[in-house]
Amino acid sequence: MARIVQVGGGIVGLCTGMLLAKDGHEVTVLERDSAPPPSPEAAWHEWGRTGVNQFRMLHYLAPGFTRIMDAELPEIPAALSANGALHANIVEEIPDDIKGGAREGDDLFHTTTARRPVAEAVISAAASATPGLTIRRGVVVSGLLVSNDGVVPHVVGVRTETGEEIRGDLVIDAGGRRSALPSWLEAAGARPLVEEKEDCGFVYYGRHFSSRDGSLPFAFSGPLYAFGSASVLTLPADNGTWGVGLIVSAKDAELRGLRHLDRWTATMKSLPLHAHWIDGDPLDDDIAVMAKIEDRHRSLVADGQPVVTGLLMVGDSWACTNPSLGRGISIGAIHALALRDYLRGAPSDDPAAFVKGWEDATAVSAEPWYRTTLEFDRHRLAEIESLMNGEPYEPDDVGYEMTRALMYAVSKDGDCLRAFVRVAGVLDPPEVVLADPAVADKVVTLGADWRNEEIAGPTRSELVALAAG
Repeated sequence: MARIVQVGGGIVGLCTGMLLAKDGHEVTVLERDSAPPPSPEAAWHEWGRTGVNQFRMLHYLAPGFTRIMDAELPEIPAALSANGALHANIVEEIPDDIKGGAREGDDLFHTTTARRPVAEAVISAAASATPGLTIRRGVVVSGLLVSNDGVVPHVVGVRTETGEEIRGDLVIDAGGRRSALPSWLEAAGARPLVEEKEDCGFVYYGRHFSSRDGSLPFAFSGPLYAFGSASVLTLPADNGTWGVGLIVSAKDAELRGLRHLDRWTATMKSLPLHAHWIDGDPLDDDIAVMAKIEDRHRSLVADGQPVVTGLLMVGDSWACTNPSLGRGISIGAIHALALRDYLRGAPSDDPAAFVKGWEDATAVSAEPWYRTTLEFDRHRLAEIESLMNGEPYEPDDVGYEMTRALMYAVSKDGDCLRAFVRVAGVLDPPEVVLADPAVADKVVTLGADWRNEEIAGPTRSELVALAAG
């Protein structure tokens, strides 16, 4: 078994460390933020995670995450439940005349979710109690320790900001969206990694609320609802709390006024299906704004050969996308589980094959989720731009047509509903769900009229006026 040095101790990093430690590896997690996790009850108000810019934005632990945790790290859902996390099953909550009654297998859509600070505090406590896993907080990694005996640099550990050298058999970068890996590789004399990077194109305006009796607002739509050139996100959470967000294009200057509390509130009140979501007690004094979030994908293999050996990436340090679909932590869990499984049989005597093998395992496990999320985002941004220009959005893309048709058919058939929730819940990607001919035929038939769907919300001109105040 390996001595593993892991950079990054967010939710995905902690789950990765737990999975590997439980498999017999000796794992040291280095987390740059020094503040220790408080109790889950105090986490929302007391914990500042400066290294995670989306820490206080809306989060959701999807069924895909819960399925992995239930099977591999059951202490996490148990601890979440003990600290007031919400147990939800979106299919169970839908009326029988839409879902066609209860079915065997509907428990697949169960999830246990919480606000990010609460969830991370719970998971941190579980990780700290895991034998073989050491978490060191306040340790800032400044570079890589490498051996240059081979064709490419081989990583043998990391150097911290204080000059400490921490060595291991394998280094894992779980440093998230802010991973500094490219600069570390450059300083180590390695070729640049292969990187795709662009602004995801969205701006997020969010606020959290709570009820005094522990109840949650009734959902008249799915969690993410598009109304013309904006979308609203409503996510129930732990202990009678929930988050509400408005999502618009970063290019849409006319809607930047949504950062003001009064204009954000007025816009929410204009949404007939969602206005009641802001009737609770606010947990935030103002609107939390998140912008300049990157869609980014990295590979350590260039022209068929690794740029470095002895190091692997997992989670957002490898690839990250628009967070409004709530997939990031679930995709990270899929990736972490794939890493655990890969290390069980990976070639230990060939460092280059080891890195390339992980690239192949990533391509099978997590890559499809990254690509389908990126494709959906690009279509949504293009649609918003068309609507801003007063034009219909009509791309020549069968995949887009099927996705929108599936979203429309959700309310018309139980099979389409479950197919959609499998995708939205990060259980199966669209290409798997739509590979079933029976489902695909229903989507084509029942979703054909999706362009004529009535939208419950303000027109473009009304939305602009609301944002202008």
